[in-house]
Amino acid sequence: MAYNIKDVFYLSTSATIDSGTANGGSAQLDLSAYIDPIARGRTKGTGLAVYKAHFSMGQATDGEPIDDAEAGSCRFGLQAGAGLGDQATGGITAGTSVYAMTNALLVASGDFYGPKSMVANASSAPYGLMTSDLFVKPSKEVPYVIVRDNVCLTYEVGDNFTSNAILSVRLEVAQISLDQATLNQLLRTQTV
Repeated sequence: MAYNIKDVFYLSTSATIDSGTANGGSAQLDLSAYIDPIARGRTKGTGLAVYKAHFSMGQATDGEPIDDAEAGSCRFGLQAGAGLGDQATGGITAGTSVYAMTNALLVASGDFYGPKSMVANASSAPYGLMTSDLFVKPSKEVPYVIVRDNVCLTYEVGDNFTSNAILSVRLEVAQISLDQATLNQLLRTQTV
């Protein structure tokens, strides 16, 4: 399938980062309706190609813009097949290796810094979650193909958040057919 209006659709999820709490949390997105990792006869297996991942960070329960007094920071990402479920802040310790370039399960990742966590520039520049803050991301030319039945939006708190925050992601995806050799390769690399 190609990256076009006929084949691409959106999936999204979000997680609430609780204020004053360290460690990480997650929100799991069930992909079982879009993936079939078993080839049957002439029917090929099906994977989910992730072409783009768009992240946003909002404050409180409504997702309004981040207040200029926010001191929190976090590293966030999407993990294919992690199977963590929905975990509140403090429920998991993701650790730095989860967001390393060597992690084969990492679909997309980046950093968020609240304005007050960037002390020297806290009142003079608009900092926060921007696309330039993403250090791993899929592309239209080479999408990340998920062959596991879930993807988890995860985060690890660096500096405790002053207020609750909502981390959300929208994925541009398409179902694609996979030959058996490609499917086997992806299944081997997407193990926890």
